[in-house]
Amino acid sequence: MTADSQLIETTIQTAGRVFQVSIEGDDTHPGTADAPLRTISAAAELAQPGDTIEVGAGVYRERVDPPRGGTGDDDRIVYRAAQGARPVITGSEVVTGWTQEQNSTWKAAIPNNVFGDFNPFADEIKGDWYNGRGRTFHTARVYLDGEPRVEARDKEEVLEPIKGRPLWFAEVGDEETIVWAQFEGDPNQGLVEVNVRQSVFYPSRNHIDYLTVSGFEMRHAATPWAPPTAEQIGLIGTNWSKGWIIEDNRISHSRCVGITLGKHGDEFDNMSANTAEGYVVTIERAHDRGWSKETIGSHVVRRNHVSYCGQAGIVGSMGCAFSTVTGNEIHDIHLMEHFSGAEEGGIKFHAAIDMEISGNHVYRTRRGIWLDWMAQGASVTGNLLHDNVSEDIYLEVNHGPHLVASNILLSHRGLKVESTGGAFVHNLVTGMMSQSGGHGRQTPYLEPHGTEVTCLGPVHIGDDRWYNNLLLGPIDMQPYDWASAPVVSEGNVYGALAIPPTCDKTPHYITQAFATPVLVREVDGWYLAIDLPADAAPAADLVTSERLGAIQQPRFGRPAMPAPAFEAPNGTSFTIDTDYFGKGRSADSLRAGPFSDPMETTKLKVWPVD
Repeated sequence: MTADSQLIETTIQTAGRVFQVSIEGDDTHPGTADAPLRTISAAAELAQPGDTIEVGAGVYRERVDPPRGGTGDDDRIVYRAAQGARPVITGSEVVTGWTQEQNSTWKAAIPNNVFGDFNPFADEIKGDWYNGRGRTFHTARVYLDGEPRVEARDKEEVLEPIKGRPLWFAEVGDEETIVWAQFEGDPNQGLVEVNVRQSVFYPSRNHIDYLTVSGFEMRHAATPWAPPTAEQIGLIGTNWSKGWIIEDNRISHSRCVGITLGKHGDEFDNMSANTAEGYVVTIERAHDRGWSKETIGSHVVRRNHVSYCGQAGIVGSMGCAFSTVTGNEIHDIHLMEHFSGAEEGGIKFHAAIDMEISGNHVYRTRRGIWLDWMAQGASVTGNLLHDNVSEDIYLEVNHGPHLVASNILLSHRGLKVESTGGAFVHNLVTGMMSQSGGHGRQTPYLEPHGTEVTCLGPVHIGDDRWYNNLLLGPIDMQPYDWASAPVVSEGNVYGALAIPPTCDKTPHYITQAFATPVLVREVDGWYLAIDLPADAAPAADLVTSERLGAIQQPRFGRPAMPAPAFEAPNGTSFTIDTDYFGKGRSADSLRAGPFSDPMETTKLKVWPVD
C-alpha cells in the first residue's frame, strides 16, 4: 500500500479546551484566539487530558517537554498545527557577527549562557555499538540556510580552503564557545544556525502517555547516539510511554535519530559492553520498569517525512512494541557521517513485537528496515525500498513468526535473513539475498502477543516459508538446503540469475530476456517500469495463517506452551488477499510478486510526491 491509497486520517479532538499559540502571543495570556500564548511549552503546562494545543505559523525555538499526557485514546492531549499552517519547532539558535579568519573560514563567539547546562559543542557522540573510527564527534551542527557543515577533525583542517563539503570546528571555553566554519561567501548575508537543544519534542519523564503531535516541521536537534541499551532520545520521541500518535510531520537534521519509540534511561545506560548478554540483562531491567502491552508501546507513526538524520530515521528498543509505522517517507539517513556503528538505518527496531510496518518509502539509507531481536509477530508489508547502501530488509536473530509480504525491494542487496520462522510472500526482489544463523547468540522466545520471555535459544537457518515471490536478482537460496529446520518454497518465479532451493519442487523460471525493473522519479511521483510477459508470473494458492502454520519449538529450554502461530495481533487468522496497492487478489488468477494485475510493459506509480 502507498500513501496514495491510504485512508487519510486526521486526529481531531473537539472535547476539552483549545489553547492557541502564536509567535505574536505572550505567555502571560490565557491562550485564547484573541490572546494566544507565545510558546508551545507554556501551553503544555496548561493542557490537561482532553485538551488541544493549536499552533500558528512561525518558527518556535524551544524544546517541548510535555509535563503530562492523556489518559486514553478518547482523552489524549493533542498538539497540532493550526489549519493551513506548518509551524516550525527547532532546536537551533541563530548566530550572527561572523568575522573572516582566513580562506573561506569565518569565526564567531557564542556566549555559553546561550546553551544553559547543555552545550552540544562539548557533548561527544558515544555509546554502546558506536564506532567513531578513531576520532571524536559532537552532537553540535552548524547550518547555513538549512544546509549543515561537517565537523572537522581539528582546527587546522577547518582553516584550510574548502575541499568538498564545508567544515566546522569549535573550542569550548569557560565563558564562550568559539566556532570556526567554512562558508562560500559572507555568512552574515544568510541565516546561520547552530544546534543548542538536545531534542525538539521529548518528555524528560517516563509514562507521558496518549499524546498526538500532528502537522509540524521539526528540525535541528543535538540528539545522542541511540543504542538499544540506553535511553533513546530523538528529535521527537516518546520516552517509555504508551499510545502516542506522531503524524503528518516533516522531521529533519537530527544529529543522530529523528523519531524514537525507545527505552527508558537508567544508571546502566551504555554499559553493556556491546554483547548479546548485555542486551538480555537490559530486557530484564525493562521488565522491572513495567514493560508490558498494558503500559508501554502501541504508538502510531504515520505519514511523516523523515530525512537527513545521522544515525536512523525511526528507532526503538522495546518501547516500540505493538506499534504501527505506516505511510512514512524516510531518506538520506547516515549517508553524510564519518562515524559508524551497529544501529543505523531508515527504520531500526529491537523487539518489534506485533508491529505493523507498512506502506513506507525508505531510500538512500545504510539499511532500509532492520528488525533486531524479538520481532515476534511483526508484519512488514507493502513497503518501497531502493538505493540503500546495505540490505533493504535485515532480519537479525529473531525466532519468528514474522511476515514480509508485498514489498518492492530494489537495492543491490534485497534481503539479509539471520533469523528463523519467517514468511516471505508476494515480494519483488531485484537484489542479492543472504542467509545465515545467529552466531550462537542466545535470544528470547516470547509469550505470544506479549513481552514475557519464555526461554532463550540460538537462531539457526530454516523454518522459513517462501510463497509467490518474484525473485529477479542474483538470489541464491541454496543455503536453505543445509537448513536445520524445514523450509517451504512454492509458487515463486525466478529470474535468470536466481537459484531456488531444492525444496522448491515446481520453480517457475523466466527464460526469455526481460528488462530489469527501473524506478524513476517524475514530477508527481515515483514510477516503476517493469517489462514482464503477462503469463510469466503464475503463483500458487492464496496464503493464509493456516497455510503458514506455527514456528518450530525451540531446541533448548522448551517452554510449556504451544509454539507461536502466524496470526494477527488479536489472535485471529488472516489471508494475504490484497496487493501492494491494497487491491484485492483473486484466487483464480493469482500472480507472483506484489501486484495483482499483469505487468506486461507496465509503468506503475508506486509512491506520490508531496
